[in-house]
Amino acid sequence: MSAINDFLSTVDNLVWGVPLMVLILAGGLLLTVRLGLLQVRKLPLALKWMIKNEEEAEGARGEITSFAALCTALSATIGTGNIVGVATAVGAGGPGALFWMIVAAFFGMATKYSEGLLAVKYRVVAEDGHSLGGPFYYIERGMGAKWKWLAKLFAFFGVCVGLFGIGTFSQVNGIASAVNGFFDPNNQHSVKILPFLGEYSWSVVIASLILAFCVAAVLIGGVKRIASVSQIIVPFMAIIYVVFVIILVICNITEVPAAIVTIVKAAFNPRAVTGGVVGSMIVAMQKGVARGIFSNEAGLGSAPIAAAAAQTKEPVRQGLVSMTGTFIDTIVICTLTGLSIVLTGAWQVEGLEGVQVTTYAFQNGLPFPAEVSSFILMLCLVFFAFTTILGWDYYSERCLEYLSGGNMKHVKVYRWIYILAVFIGPYMTVSAVWTIADIFNGLMAIPNMIALFVLSGVVVKETKDFFRRHNEAKYK
Repeated sequence: MSAINDFLSTVDNLVWGVPLMVLILAGGLLLTVRLGLLQVRKLPLALKWMIKNEEEAEGARGEITSFAALCTALSATIGTGNIVGVATAVGAGGPGALFWMIVAAFFGMATKYSEGLLAVKYRVVAEDGHSLGGPFYYIERGMGAKWKWLAKLFAFFGVCVGLFGIGTFSQVNGIASAVNGFFDPNNQHSVKILPFLGEYSWSVVIASLILAFCVAAVLIGGVKRIASVSQIIVPFMAIIYVVFVIILVICNITEVPAAIVTIVKAAFNPRAVTGGVVGSMIVAMQKGVARGIFSNEAGLGSAPIAAAAAQTKEPVRQGLVSMTGTFIDTIVICTLTGLSIVLTGAWQVEGLEGVQVTTYAFQNGLPFPAEVSSFILMLCLVFFAFTTILGWDYYSERCLEYLSGGNMKHVKVYRWIYILAVFIGPYMTVSAVWTIADIFNGLMAIPNMIALFVLSGVVVKETKDFFRRHNEAKYK
Protein backbone atom coordinates (compact mmCIF):
# COMPACT_ATOMS: atom_id res chain seq x y z
CA MET A 1 0.00 0.00 0.00
CA SER A 2 2.88 2.39 0.77
CA ALA A 3 4.24 1.86 -2.76
CA ILE A 4 0.84 2.80 -4.23
CA ASN A 5 0.64 5.91 -2.03
CA ASP A 6 4.18 6.92 -3.06
CA PHE A 7 3.31 6.50 -6.74
CA LEU A 8 0.09 8.52 -6.36
CA SER A 9 1.96 11.27 -4.50
CA THR A 10 4.54 11.48 -7.31
CA VAL A 11 1.81 11.80 -9.95
CA ASP A 12 -0.05 14.34 -7.80
CA ASN A 13 3.04 16.52 -7.41
CA LEU A 14 3.63 16.33 -11.17
CA VAL A 15 0.03 17.29 -12.06
CA TRP A 16 -0.31 19.94 -9.34
CA GLY A 17 3.10 21.42 -9.95
CA VAL A 18 3.94 25.07 -10.44
CA PRO A 19 2.83 25.12 -14.14
CA LEU A 20 -0.80 24.20 -13.35
CA MET A 21 -1.00 26.59 -10.38
CA VAL A 22 0.34 29.36 -12.61
CA LEU A 23 -2.16 28.41 -15.35
CA ILE A 24 -5.16 28.59 -13.01
CA LEU A 25 -4.08 31.74 -11.16
CA ALA A 26 -2.97 33.46 -14.39
CA GLY A 27 -6.32 32.63 -15.99
CA GLY A 28 -8.18 34.14 -13.06
CA LEU A 29 -5.87 37.17 -13.02
CA LEU A 30 -6.28 37.72 -16.78
CA LEU A 31 -10.07 37.57 -16.55
CA THR A 32 -10.08 39.79 -13.45
CA VAL A 33 -8.10 42.47 -15.29
CA ARG A 34 -10.00 42.19 -18.58
CA LEU A 35 -13.35 42.33 -16.76
CA GLY A 36 -12.25 45.29 -14.60
CA LEU A 37 -12.55 43.62 -11.16
CA LEU A 38 -16.07 42.48 -12.00
CA GLN A 39 -16.12 40.15 -8.97
CA VAL A 40 -15.90 43.22 -6.72
CA ARG A 41 -17.99 45.71 -8.72
CA LYS A 42 -20.87 43.36 -9.53
CA LEU A 43 -20.93 41.16 -6.41
CA PRO A 44 -23.94 42.99 -4.84
CA LEU A 45 -25.88 42.60 -8.11
CA ALA A 46 -24.84 38.95 -8.35
CA LEU A 47 -26.06 38.25 -4.79
CA LYS A 48 -29.37 39.98 -5.61
CA TRP A 49 -29.89 37.94 -8.78
CA MET A 50 -28.83 34.77 -6.97
CA ILE A 51 -32.21 34.58 -5.21
CA LYS A 52 -34.31 36.40 -7.81
CA ASN A 53 -35.42 34.38 -10.82
CA GLU A 54 -35.07 36.03 -14.20
CA GLU A 55 -38.03 38.08 -15.41
CA GLU A 56 -39.94 36.43 -18.23
CA ALA A 57 -38.22 33.16 -17.39
CA GLU A 58 -41.11 31.39 -19.13
CA GLY A 59 -39.61 32.33 -22.48
CA ALA A 60 -36.16 31.20 -21.45
CA ARG A 61 -34.96 27.73 -22.37
CA GLY A 62 -33.59 25.34 -19.79
CA GLU A 63 -34.61 22.72 -17.25
CA ILE A 64 -34.33 24.43 -13.85
CA THR A 65 -34.30 27.97 -12.40
CA SER A 66 -31.06 29.94 -12.05
CA PHE A 67 -31.23 29.51 -8.26
CA ALA A 68 -31.76 25.75 -8.65
CA ALA A 69 -28.77 25.62 -11.04
CA LEU A 70 -26.68 27.48 -8.44
CA CYS A 71 -27.83 25.12 -5.68
CA THR A 72 -26.98 22.14 -7.88
CA ALA A 73 -23.50 23.62 -8.43
CA LEU A 74 -23.18 24.47 -4.71
CA SER A 75 -24.32 20.96 -3.82
CA ALA A 76 -21.24 19.71 -5.66
CA THR A 77 -18.88 22.33 -4.19
CA ILE A 78 -20.01 22.65 -0.56
CA GLY A 79 -18.82 19.32 0.75
CA THR A 80 -15.90 17.68 2.46
CA GLY A 81 -13.59 20.25 0.85
CA ASN A 82 -15.02 22.88 3.20
CA ILE A 83 -14.51 20.80 6.32
CA VAL A 84 -11.97 18.04 5.64
CA GLY A 85 -10.17 19.66 2.70
CA VAL A 86 -9.37 22.86 4.59
CA ALA A 87 -8.05 20.83 7.53
CA THR A 88 -5.91 18.73 5.17
CA ALA A 89 -4.53 21.83 3.45
CA VAL A 90 -3.63 23.56 6.73
CA GLY A 91 -2.14 20.33 8.09
CA ALA A 92 0.07 19.77 5.04
CA GLY A 93 0.84 23.36 4.03
CA GLY A 94 0.51 25.21 7.33
CA PRO A 95 -1.89 28.09 8.09
CA GLY A 96 -0.51 29.96 5.06
CA ALA A 97 -2.39 27.53 2.81
CA LEU A 98 -5.61 29.28 3.89
CA PHE A 99 -4.27 32.63 2.62
CA TRP A 100 -3.49 31.17 -0.81
CA MET A 101 -6.87 29.43 -0.84
CA ILE A 102 -8.57 32.83 -0.44
CA VAL A 103 -6.35 34.46 -3.09
CA ALA A 104 -7.13 31.65 -5.54
CA ALA A 105 -10.85 32.01 -4.76
CA PHE A 106 -10.81 35.77 -5.39
CA PHE A 107 -9.42 35.29 -8.89
CA GLY A 108 -11.55 32.15 -9.18
CA MET A 109 -14.70 34.28 -8.97
CA ALA A 110 -13.81 35.85 -12.34
CA THR A 111 -13.08 32.37 -13.66
CA LYS A 112 -16.40 30.98 -12.42
CA TYR A 113 -18.26 33.96 -13.91
CA SER A 114 -16.68 33.29 -17.31
CA GLU A 115 -17.48 29.57 -17.12
CA GLY A 116 -21.15 30.22 -16.36
CA LEU A 117 -21.44 32.78 -19.15
CA LEU A 118 -19.86 30.52 -21.76
CA ALA A 119 -21.91 27.52 -20.64
CA VAL A 120 -25.21 29.29 -21.38
CA LYS A 121 -23.95 30.95 -24.57
CA TYR A 122 -22.80 27.70 -26.20
CA ARG A 123 -25.23 25.18 -24.65
CA VAL A 124 -27.49 22.87 -26.63
CA VAL A 125 -31.15 22.76 -25.55
CA ALA A 126 -33.38 20.06 -27.03
CA GLU A 127 -37.06 20.64 -27.84
CA ASP A 128 -38.07 18.77 -24.68
CA GLY A 129 -36.08 21.30 -22.59
CA HIS A 130 -33.22 18.86 -21.93
CA SER A 131 -30.05 20.95 -21.64
CA LEU A 132 -26.46 19.96 -22.24
CA GLY A 133 -23.61 22.38 -21.91
CA GLY A 134 -20.31 23.09 -20.24
CA PRO A 135 -16.65 23.13 -21.25
CA PHE A 136 -17.08 20.34 -23.80
CA TYR A 137 -19.51 22.50 -25.78
CA TYR A 138 -17.81 25.84 -25.36
CA ILE A 139 -14.58 24.17 -26.47
CA GLU A 140 -16.22 22.51 -29.49
CA ARG A 141 -18.57 25.34 -30.51
CA GLY A 142 -16.53 28.29 -29.28
CA MET A 143 -13.03 27.23 -30.31
CA GLY A 144 -14.11 25.21 -33.34
CA ALA A 145 -14.74 21.59 -34.34
CA LYS A 146 -11.01 20.94 -34.76
CA TRP A 147 -10.72 21.22 -30.95
CA LYS A 148 -13.33 18.52 -30.32
CA TRP A 149 -10.57 16.19 -29.11
CA LEU A 150 -9.87 18.63 -26.27
CA ALA A 151 -13.59 18.70 -25.43
CA LYS A 152 -13.66 14.91 -25.29
CA LEU A 153 -10.53 14.88 -23.12
CA PHE A 154 -12.27 17.20 -20.65
CA ALA A 155 -15.39 15.02 -20.66
CA PHE A 156 -13.29 11.89 -20.01
CA PHE A 157 -11.54 13.50 -17.05
CA GLY A 158 -14.95 14.75 -15.85
CA VAL A 159 -16.26 11.19 -15.67
CA CYS A 160 -13.12 10.13 -13.79
CA VAL A 161 -13.38 13.02 -11.29
CA GLY A 162 -16.98 12.06 -10.57
CA LEU A 163 -16.30 8.35 -10.22
CA PHE A 164 -12.86 8.33 -8.57
CA GLY A 165 -12.36 11.83 -7.20
CA ILE A 166 -14.62 14.48 -5.75
CA GLY A 167 -17.89 12.71 -6.45
CA THR A 168 -17.59 9.46 -4.56
CA PHE A 169 -14.55 8.26 -2.63
CA SER A 170 -13.52 11.49 -0.91
CA GLN A 171 -17.09 12.43 0.06
CA VAL A 172 -18.09 8.98 1.32
CA ASN A 173 -14.79 8.61 3.14
CA GLY A 174 -15.46 11.92 4.90
CA ILE A 175 -18.98 10.84 5.88
CA ALA A 176 -17.79 7.45 7.17
CA SER A 177 -14.97 9.02 9.20
CA ALA A 178 -17.35 11.56 10.77
CA VAL A 179 -20.01 8.94 11.62
CA ASN A 180 -17.40 6.51 12.96
CA GLY A 181 -15.73 9.26 15.01
CA PHE A 182 -19.02 10.11 16.67
CA PHE A 183 -20.65 6.70 17.21
CA ASP A 184 -17.68 4.34 17.58
CA PRO A 185 -14.39 6.30 17.87
CA ASN A 186 -12.48 3.35 19.38
CA ASN A 187 -13.83 0.81 16.86
CA GLN A 188 -15.15 -1.42 19.64
CA HIS A 189 -17.87 -2.86 17.41
CA SER A 190 -16.04 -4.14 14.34
CA VAL A 191 -16.75 -6.66 11.62
CA LYS A 192 -14.65 -8.23 8.86
CA ILE A 193 -16.60 -7.90 5.60
CA LEU A 194 -14.09 -9.41 3.15
CA PRO A 195 -10.70 -11.03 3.87
CA PHE A 196 -8.69 -8.40 1.96
CA LEU A 197 -10.50 -5.40 3.46
CA GLY A 198 -9.69 -5.95 7.13
CA GLU A 199 -11.96 -5.02 10.02
CA TYR A 200 -14.28 -2.02 9.97
CA SER A 201 -16.61 -0.55 12.54
CA TRP A 202 -20.29 -1.41 12.17
CA SER A 203 -20.94 2.34 12.08
CA VAL A 204 -18.94 2.57 8.82
CA VAL A 205 -20.70 -0.44 7.26
CA ILE A 206 -24.20 0.77 8.19
CA ALA A 207 -23.42 4.34 7.07
CA SER A 208 -22.21 3.12 3.66
CA LEU A 209 -25.37 1.02 3.16
CA ILE A 210 -27.75 3.85 4.14
CA LEU A 211 -25.83 6.36 2.05
CA ALA A 212 -25.79 4.16 -1.05
CA PHE A 213 -29.57 3.61 -0.72
CA CYS A 214 -30.31 7.36 -0.31
CA VAL A 215 -28.06 8.29 -3.23
CA ALA A 216 -29.76 5.72 -5.45
CA ALA A 217 -33.21 7.00 -4.46
CA VAL A 218 -32.36 10.55 -5.58
CA LEU A 219 -30.24 9.84 -8.65
CA ILE A 220 -32.91 7.77 -10.34
CA GLY A 221 -35.04 10.95 -10.52
CA GLY A 222 -32.51 12.86 -12.67
CA VAL A 223 -31.47 16.52 -12.56
CA LYS A 224 -34.84 17.89 -11.44
CA ARG A 225 -34.88 15.68 -8.35
CA ILE A 226 -31.22 16.47 -7.64
CA ALA A 227 -32.02 20.19 -7.94
CA SER A 228 -35.10 19.97 -5.72
CA VAL A 229 -33.19 18.13 -2.98
CA SER A 230 -30.23 20.55 -3.28
CA GLN A 231 -32.47 23.63 -3.00
CA ILE A 232 -33.64 22.42 0.40
CA ILE A 233 -30.49 20.91 1.92
CA VAL A 234 -27.73 23.24 0.65
CA PRO A 235 -29.02 26.63 1.93
CA PHE A 236 -30.28 25.11 5.21
CA MET A 237 -27.07 23.29 6.12
CA ALA A 238 -24.79 26.09 4.88
CA ILE A 239 -26.56 28.60 7.13
CA ILE A 240 -26.42 26.25 10.13
CA TYR A 241 -22.71 25.57 9.60
CA VAL A 242 -21.84 29.27 9.15
CA VAL A 243 -23.83 30.22 12.27
CA PHE A 244 -21.97 27.70 14.46
CA VAL A 245 -18.55 28.66 13.10
CA ILE A 246 -19.34 32.35 13.69
CA ILE A 247 -20.29 31.43 17.28
CA LEU A 248 -16.91 29.66 17.57
CA VAL A 249 -15.06 32.74 16.26
CA ILE A 250 -16.98 35.11 18.57
CA CYS A 251 -16.26 32.90 21.59
CA ASN A 252 -12.54 33.06 20.73
CA ILE A 253 -12.52 36.64 19.43
CA THR A 254 -9.39 37.57 21.39
CA GLU A 255 -7.44 34.92 19.44
CA VAL A 256 -8.56 36.17 16.01
CA PRO A 257 -5.92 38.93 15.46
CA ALA A 258 -3.07 36.52 16.30
CA ALA A 259 -4.62 33.85 14.05
CA ILE A 260 -4.81 36.29 11.11
CA VAL A 261 -1.17 37.32 11.65
CA THR A 262 -0.19 33.63 11.75
CA ILE A 263 -2.06 32.92 8.49
CA VAL A 264 -0.49 35.85 6.61
CA LYS A 265 3.02 35.25 7.99
CA ALA A 266 2.83 31.52 7.22
CA ALA A 267 1.73 32.27 3.65
CA PHE A 268 5.13 33.77 2.86
CA ASN A 269 7.39 32.19 5.48
CA PRO A 270 5.90 28.93 6.77
CA ARG A 271 8.99 27.95 8.76
CA ALA A 272 8.69 31.10 10.88
CA VAL A 273 5.34 29.82 12.16
CA THR A 274 5.74 26.05 12.05
CA GLY A 275 9.31 25.86 13.27
CA GLY A 276 10.39 24.02 10.15
CA VAL A 277 7.67 21.35 10.35
CA VAL A 278 6.03 22.52 7.13
CA GLY A 279 8.05 23.23 4.00
CA SER A 280 8.36 26.24 1.74
CA MET A 281 6.01 28.94 0.52
CA ILE A 282 5.54 26.87 -2.66
CA VAL A 283 4.13 24.00 -0.55
CA ALA A 284 1.70 26.37 1.19
CA MET A 285 0.63 27.75 -2.20
CA GLN A 286 0.30 24.29 -3.72
CA LYS A 287 -1.87 22.92 -0.91
CA GLY A 288 -3.94 26.10 -0.66
CA VAL A 289 -4.62 26.40 -4.38
CA ALA A 290 -5.24 22.64 -4.81
CA ARG A 291 -7.69 22.42 -1.90
CA GLY A 292 -9.29 25.72 -2.95
CA ILE A 293 -9.94 24.36 -6.43
CA PHE A 294 -11.17 21.11 -4.89
CA SER A 295 -13.63 23.09 -2.77
CA ASN A 296 -14.98 25.80 -5.11
CA GLU A 297 -14.10 24.13 -8.45
CA ALA A 298 -13.32 27.47 -10.15
CA GLY A 299 -11.34 26.66 -13.28
CA LEU A 300 -12.28 23.02 -13.06
CA GLY A 301 -15.17 23.36 -15.50
CA SER A 302 -17.77 21.50 -13.45
CA ALA A 303 -20.14 24.29 -12.35
CA PRO A 304 -20.89 25.43 -15.93
CA ILE A 305 -22.40 21.99 -16.58
CA ALA A 306 -25.11 22.87 -14.02
CA ALA A 307 -25.29 26.50 -15.20
CA ALA A 308 -26.16 25.26 -18.70
CA ALA A 309 -29.41 23.79 -17.36
CA ALA A 310 -30.65 27.16 -16.02
CA GLN A 311 -33.83 28.75 -17.39
CA THR A 312 -32.26 31.97 -18.61
CA LYS A 313 -31.83 33.97 -21.80
CA GLU A 314 -28.85 35.96 -20.54
CA PRO A 315 -25.42 34.28 -20.34
CA VAL A 316 -24.01 37.20 -18.32
CA ARG A 317 -26.73 36.98 -15.71
CA GLN A 318 -26.11 33.28 -15.17
CA GLY A 319 -22.37 33.97 -15.06
CA LEU A 320 -22.92 36.38 -12.17
CA VAL A 321 -25.11 33.87 -10.34
CA SER A 322 -22.47 31.18 -10.84
CA MET A 323 -19.80 33.54 -9.48
CA THR A 324 -21.56 33.75 -6.11
CA GLY A 325 -20.89 30.03 -5.66
CA THR A 326 -17.15 30.61 -5.27
CA PHE A 327 -17.75 33.53 -2.92
CA ILE A 328 -20.06 31.50 -0.65
CA ASP A 329 -18.05 28.29 -0.80
CA THR A 330 -14.49 29.49 -0.23
CA ILE A 331 -14.37 33.13 0.78
CA VAL A 332 -17.13 32.60 3.38
CA ILE A 333 -17.31 28.94 4.43
CA CYS A 334 -13.70 27.75 3.89
CA THR A 335 -12.28 30.92 5.45
CA LEU A 336 -14.41 30.44 8.56
CA THR A 337 -13.38 26.77 8.80
CA GLY A 338 -9.69 27.60 8.39
CA LEU A 339 -9.87 30.44 10.91
CA SER A 340 -11.47 28.15 13.49
CA ILE A 341 -8.72 25.54 12.96
CA VAL A 342 -5.93 28.11 13.36
CA LEU A 343 -7.31 30.06 16.32
CA THR A 344 -8.04 26.90 18.33
CA GLY A 345 -4.60 25.46 17.53
CA ALA A 346 -6.19 22.31 16.08
CA TRP A 347 -3.67 22.22 13.21
CA GLN A 348 -0.81 21.79 15.71
CA VAL A 349 -2.24 18.76 17.52
CA GLU A 350 -0.23 15.67 16.59
CA GLY A 351 -1.95 12.51 15.43
CA LEU A 352 -5.05 14.22 14.01
CA GLU A 353 -5.97 13.73 10.36
CA GLY A 354 -8.73 15.07 8.10
CA VAL A 355 -12.07 15.59 9.82
CA GLN A 356 -10.48 14.96 13.24
CA VAL A 357 -8.74 18.35 12.98
CA THR A 358 -12.00 20.25 12.43
CA THR A 359 -13.73 18.15 15.09
CA TYR A 360 -11.03 19.16 17.59
CA ALA A 361 -11.58 22.83 16.67
CA PHE A 362 -15.34 22.52 17.22
CA GLN A 363 -14.97 20.62 20.49
CA ASN A 364 -12.48 23.11 21.93
CA GLY A 365 -13.85 26.29 20.40
CA LEU A 366 -17.61 26.05 20.86
CA PRO A 367 -19.27 26.70 24.25
CA PHE A 368 -21.11 23.35 24.12
CA PRO A 369 -20.31 19.85 25.41
CA ALA A 370 -17.86 18.01 23.14
CA GLU A 371 -20.55 15.49 22.12
CA VAL A 372 -22.88 18.26 20.93
CA SER A 373 -20.11 19.98 18.92
CA SER A 374 -19.09 16.67 17.33
CA PHE A 375 -22.69 15.88 16.44
CA ILE A 376 -23.21 19.30 14.79
CA LEU A 377 -20.08 18.87 12.68
CA MET A 378 -20.95 15.30 11.78
CA LEU A 379 -24.45 16.36 10.67
CA CYS A 380 -23.11 19.21 8.52
CA LEU A 381 -20.45 16.99 6.96
CA VAL A 382 -22.90 14.20 6.18
CA PHE A 383 -25.38 16.50 4.43
CA PHE A 384 -22.70 18.54 2.65
CA ALA A 385 -21.01 15.41 1.35
CA PHE A 386 -24.35 13.81 0.42
CA THR A 387 -25.31 16.73 -1.82
CA THR A 388 -21.83 16.76 -3.36
CA ILE A 389 -22.26 13.12 -4.34
CA LEU A 390 -25.54 14.03 -6.06
CA GLY A 391 -24.10 17.06 -7.86
CA TRP A 392 -21.09 15.18 -9.17
CA ASP A 393 -23.20 12.35 -10.48
CA TYR A 394 -25.04 14.93 -12.58
CA TYR A 395 -21.77 16.43 -13.84
CA SER A 396 -20.18 13.12 -14.72
CA GLU A 397 -23.38 11.83 -16.37
CA ARG A 398 -23.47 14.91 -18.63
CA CYS A 399 -19.79 14.35 -19.48
CA LEU A 400 -20.56 10.73 -20.37
CA GLU A 401 -23.61 11.80 -22.38
CA TYR A 402 -21.35 14.04 -24.47
CA LEU A 403 -18.68 11.33 -24.82
CA SER A 404 -21.20 8.69 -25.92
CA GLY A 405 -22.99 10.97 -28.38
CA GLY A 406 -26.15 11.10 -26.29
CA ASN A 407 -26.46 7.35 -25.64
CA MET A 408 -28.54 7.31 -22.44
CA LYS A 409 -28.14 3.53 -21.99
CA HIS A 410 -24.48 4.12 -21.16
CA VAL A 411 -25.50 6.85 -18.73
CA LYS A 412 -27.92 4.55 -16.89
CA VAL A 413 -25.27 1.83 -16.54
CA TYR A 414 -22.79 4.43 -15.29
CA ARG A 415 -25.31 5.61 -12.68
CA TRP A 416 -25.33 2.18 -11.03
CA ILE A 417 -21.51 1.97 -11.17
CA TYR A 418 -21.46 5.37 -9.45
CA ILE A 419 -23.77 4.07 -6.69
CA LEU A 420 -21.44 1.07 -6.24
CA ALA A 421 -18.47 3.46 -5.92
CA VAL A 422 -20.39 5.29 -3.17
CA PHE A 423 -20.80 2.01 -1.33
CA ILE A 424 -17.11 1.03 -1.44
CA GLY A 425 -15.83 4.57 -0.72
CA PRO A 426 -15.46 4.16 3.07
CA TYR A 427 -12.96 1.34 2.63
CA MET A 428 -10.41 3.54 0.79
CA THR A 429 -7.53 5.05 2.78
CA VAL A 430 -7.66 8.79 3.50
CA SER A 431 -4.34 9.73 1.90
CA ALA A 432 -5.00 7.72 -1.27
CA VAL A 433 -8.52 9.15 -1.61
CA TRP A 434 -7.44 12.79 -1.48
CA THR A 435 -4.45 12.19 -3.76
CA ILE A 436 -6.57 10.50 -6.45
CA ALA A 437 -9.08 13.37 -6.21
CA ASP A 438 -6.29 15.94 -6.60
CA ILE A 439 -4.85 14.22 -9.68
CA PHE A 440 -8.13 14.09 -11.60
CA ASN A 441 -8.96 17.66 -10.51
CA GLY A 442 -5.78 18.92 -12.08
CA LEU A 443 -6.21 16.95 -15.29
CA MET A 444 -9.79 18.23 -15.68
CA ALA A 445 -8.72 21.84 -15.19
CA ILE A 446 -6.16 21.88 -18.03
CA PRO A 447 -8.54 21.68 -21.07
CA ASN A 448 -10.99 24.06 -19.39
CA MET A 449 -8.37 26.70 -18.61
CA ILE A 450 -7.05 26.54 -22.19
CA ALA A 451 -10.60 27.27 -23.41
CA LEU A 452 -11.01 30.17 -20.97
CA PHE A 453 -7.80 31.80 -22.21
CA VAL A 454 -8.86 31.43 -25.85
CA LEU A 455 -12.46 32.60 -25.27
CA SER A 456 -11.70 35.43 -22.83
CA GLY A 457 -12.42 37.96 -25.61
CA VAL A 458 -15.90 36.48 -26.05
CA VAL A 459 -16.51 36.81 -22.30
CA VAL A 460 -15.46 40.49 -22.31
CA LYS A 461 -17.61 41.30 -25.38
CA GLU A 462 -20.71 39.58 -23.97
CA THR A 463 -20.23 41.36 -20.63
CA LYS A 464 -19.93 44.81 -22.20
CA ASP A 465 -22.95 44.25 -24.46
CA PHE A 466 -25.11 43.02 -21.59
CA PHE A 467 -24.34 45.87 -19.20
CA ARG A 468 -24.81 48.43 -21.97
CA ARG A 469 -28.32 47.02 -22.59
CA HIS A 470 -28.94 46.68 -18.86
CA ASN A 471 -28.00 50.33 -18.17
CA GLU A 472 -30.03 51.60 -21.12
CA ALA A 473 -33.11 49.71 -19.90
CA LYS A 474 -32.59 50.99 -16.35
CA TYR A 475 -32.57 54.66 -17.39
CA LYS A 476 -35.46 54.51 -19.88
